Amino acid sequence: MTGRERVAAALEHRNTDRVPRLLYGETIGYVPAIEQLLKTRCGDSTPRDYFSMDITGVTLNQSRLDPARFASWFGSRSEEAKQSGEIDEWGVWWKGGGYFHFSHIESPLAGCSSVDEMTSFPQPDLLEPYRIEGLRERVKLLHDQGFAVAAYAGSVFEQSWYLRGIDVLMMDMIVNPDIARHLFGLTAQFQRELGQVFAASDVDIVMTGDDVANQRGLTMSVSMWKEYLQPHLAETVSAVKSVNPDTAVFYHSCGKLNELIPHLLETGIDILNPIQPDCMDPAEVYKSYGRQITLWGSISVQKTMPFGTPGDVAREVGERLRTMGAHGGLILSPAHVLGPETPWENIMAFFNAVDNHTV
Repeated sequence: MTGRERVAAALEHRNTDRVPRLLYGETIGYVPAIEQLLKTRCGDSTPRDYFSMDITGVTLNQSRLDPARFASWFGSRSEEAKQSGEIDEWGVWWKGGGYFHFSHIESPLAGCSSVDEMTSFPQPDLLEPYRIEGLRERVKLLHDQGFAVAAYAGSVFEQSWYLRGIDVLMMDMIVNPDIARHLFGLTAQFQRELGQVFAASDVDIVMTGDDVANQRGLTMSVSMWKEYLQPHLAETVSAVKSVNPDTAVFYHSCGKLNELIPHLLETGIDILNPIQPDCMDPAEVYKSYGRQITLWGSISVQKTMPFGTPGDVAREVGERLRTMGAHGGLILSPAHVLGPETPWENIMAFFNAVDNHTV
């Protein structure tokens, strides 16, 4: 079977010759240390080819907009922001760090007190024709090589707090709901329309997500999530399916998400990620929901992948495959991007353990 065929079978809860697997960074990017490690070890091959991963990612073409247009929104620090080269296409200043998980986020809309103040804030050029030029052709080329293809359509809650500041946005949801709704509406519109662009380009999986949980539970009440965020996610799913009913919609949230899963299923998502094993029991999640949805992830990036032995990695992979992989509905990967501490031997052990297991 090709990788694309395996992924299709997993989504349809059918058995495969082996469970589809990949490194999560293959779809959203690797941290610099892991990118360099893979480049060194994989030689002339890309990581997806070296390991025969089943899924790879595509992105939009790079933005041509000058990030300096956002500098004035940082007030007295505008010149520093302009010179930093760290402002992204949304106007968020990723200060320091070589990868977004290790950066300090400066939010350009943190000081606004009303929606009116935000209306002149420049918007990204994500939907401009030049951003998607050649996308369909790139997807087809990857399909011809046997890969399933995923593309990230963006977040709603996360992108909103990048713009506003997480502490400010959480307060907005209680005392300034108009501001929260404005930001969620803006970011959700881009997510929906990008999802449709990707579906029209024959992408197999449209990725969405918002970290709405920590390792002890949700960061907001279920009722607040249902009020502010569930409708947007459901609209994104509907928008993607209206273009291509066969395109799967993926939802990511780190943390202990158990309480939210039934409500996520109501939106029509096809894939749930990352099933973080350090705070959720993957086998229990699969037992409860594995016939309704495909689970992607489940291998610890906090303990096993960076700090375990290759034997530990093999044992965890084997446990997942025994308890979750028998009847489809599983795409196995480290739960998130691999941290810089992860040794090459553990990456090899992950792939070898999957490939040597009989489904």
